[in-house]
Amino acid sequence: MNKNETQPMIKKHNLIETLTYHLLPGILTGTGYYLLRQPLQQKGYPSMMALVIAGIFILIPSQLAILSFQSKKLTGNRSIKNIISYKKPVVWWQVILFTILIVLVTGLIFTIMKPIDTFLQTNLFSWVPSIESGLNHSYSKSALIQTYVLMTLFLVILAPLVEELYFRGFLLSRTPSKLPALLHTFLFATYHIWTPWMIITRTIGILPLVYAVKKKNILVGILAHIIINSFDAIAAFAFIAKL
Repeated sequence: MNKNETQPMIKKHNLIETLTYHLLPGILTGTGYYLLRQPLQQKGYPSMMALVIAGIFILIPSQLAILSFQSKKLTGNRSIKNIISYKKPVVWWQVILFTILIVLVTGLIFTIMKPIDTFLQTNLFSWVPSIESGLNHSYSKSALIQTYVLMTLFLVILAPLVEELYFRGFLLSRTPSKLPALLHTFLFATYHIWTPWMIITRTIGILPLVYAVKKKNILVGILAHIIINSFDAIAAFAFIAKL
């Protein structure tokens, strides 16, 4: 284990730093998403496209920029691998096994918690517009193909990769608390300001991923996150194929 992976040597963030680093990218991305919703809908795209564009131009760049800046500040080099934790060597079969287990357990948690999401959305967050998938015959096939090709490339593959490097690789080991995993998953859930009704589900549902990353390797979290995000894209392309 190298110096960057020795957790006691990593300086913990204070509360202000923790809140800022966890929430700022989400606030910026959410702002972009809400500003883009109506203009893109007027051009014939579902609001999912607004989230995709915000992800491409705000979410991914902001997190990479922070990682690069912090790497330069802490190590003198902008290579983000220098500040990423949880890089212990792990055999391939353990990566596959833990990835499958995370996907199954997380999927079960999200399914069980769905009624709570619905309750919170209906009773507390009815004023927050839902993300419109467009899978209801209201949009052209061309608009849906464009939306979900970009979604697959950026929100299914690239964004989870960057988020895992940023949240698990950089922030998790620096989160101050006697319960850092729970605080971390709560802030990660809050960061998704475009779906606030899922805050409880995400707080609980991401815990297995955090545990596996800490015990095994960040690669486990990256693969699991990508697979979990891919389910919506698969459903979308199945719908589009029938148009």
